[in-house]
Amino acid sequence: MTYDILIIGGGPIGLACGLEAKKRNLSYVIIEKGALVNSLYHYPTNMTFFSTSEKLEIDGIPFISKNPKPTKQEALEYYRRVATSNGLNINLFESVKNVDKPKKTFRIKTSKGDYKAKHIIIATGFYDIPNTLEVPGEDLEKVFHYYNDPHYFVNQDVIVVGASNSAVDAALEIYRKGGRVTMIVRGDDIGQRVKYWVRPDIKNRIDEGSIKAYFNAEITEIKKDTVEFKDENDKIQQIKNDYVLALTGYKPNFDFLKKLGVKLSSDKTRVPEYNKQTMETNVNGLYLAGVICGGMETHKWFIENSRIHAKMIVEDIT
Repeated sequence: MTYDILIIGGGPIGLACGLEAKKRNLSYVIIEKGALVNSLYHYPTNMTFFSTSEKLEIDGIPFISKNPKPTKQEALEYYRRVATSNGLNINLFESVKNVDKPKKTFRIKTSKGDYKAKHIIIATGFYDIPNTLEVPGEDLEKVFHYYNDPHYFVNQDVIVVGASNSAVDAALEIYRKGGRVTMIVRGDDIGQRVKYWVRPDIKNRIDEGSIKAYFNAEITEIKKDTVEFKDENDKIQQIKNDYVLALTGYKPNFDFLKKLGVKLSSDKTRVPEYNKQTMETNVNGLYLAGVICGGMETHKWFIENSRIHAKMIVEDIT
């Protein structure tokens, strides 16, 4: 069969697109390369959202949380319930290998089969590809670009690179579970977008010396037992180290977008070309939804302000 819509990505926005297609009686399928809401599943175990629960709701389905800010586990339960109770047509652990469009219909080859679709929605987010440090030693086993749980780092010398929400959360959790934490921060302060109830906490821990922090600093080399970095005076320092958490952000799969023919801006933001009223790209019938719309500016789009994309896209298709 030929689907009206094939949705690539089974995160919250991909689910929202599926719900909207179902309401309009359009044939659709969601293809997700991992587990349901895969990126969210790989968030840190103890993560708390910045948004309140009602801002994470999709299709008006209530998200009830016992906390002022919902936890990762509550979000997993919510999106799992949304997908199963609505019988969404979603294929998990299936990755897209190739997409072409010889005529008016897209042909999609995945790890498990072949599909045809009149329209495609890309809702793949940005969490799969980390921004790397590009320094010698980054390929050592001691270097992580993702963080899950603090227990692993008990009684270890841990360097946390970055000053965003993910870096700050990791630094605080590891310190409180008995790890010895040093932060290497390229800027001159903790990020302004760090959760407002967490930012004073990390600053106080740094001020009292519980967590060591080097600002205006940059790692130059990672070795087996040490890390070298350039401090704010351009002096190379070396400190003892067991693990490095390089939590310097993530980026969309630009190669995949370019392979599909989507144009990207020529500046460092690499924002994809799309119609802001319909979300359709320069490729006819190919739409973007969610965080991927921001290119490298991943801080501009969240669930709460991109869930509307589903309705915009399906309205344009119908």
